Amino acid sequence: MNSKEILNLKLESDDFDKDLTIGGYFKELLVTLWREGESFSGKRPFGNSGWEYDVYKPLIAAGVIAGKLDEDGYIEDVDNVPADKFIIGLIEAAFDS
Repeated sequence: MNSKEILNLKLESDDFDKDLTIGGYFKELLVTLWREGESFSGKRPFGNSGWEYDVYKPLIAAGVIAGKLDEDGYIEDVDNVPADKFIIGLIEAAFDS
């Protein structure tokens, strides 16, 4: 999968009442950061903690990062360090011209 295909993976989040892709989620995150400025909460940018797992889940499901989902689709295991490194690269790719 290339970066564009990965950014277009569907993402589920209890924080939004709309369909999002991973790329759309990154957009919402950046807009929220800009809009809230100094009040931005890195711990709870959309009101809930654990928001990073919204991004990990579709990446694990697509086999893009290592991890395991349980029978209900919840994350059972993920190594955050390589997952975050991959996601940072994906964010950078989203802004490449």
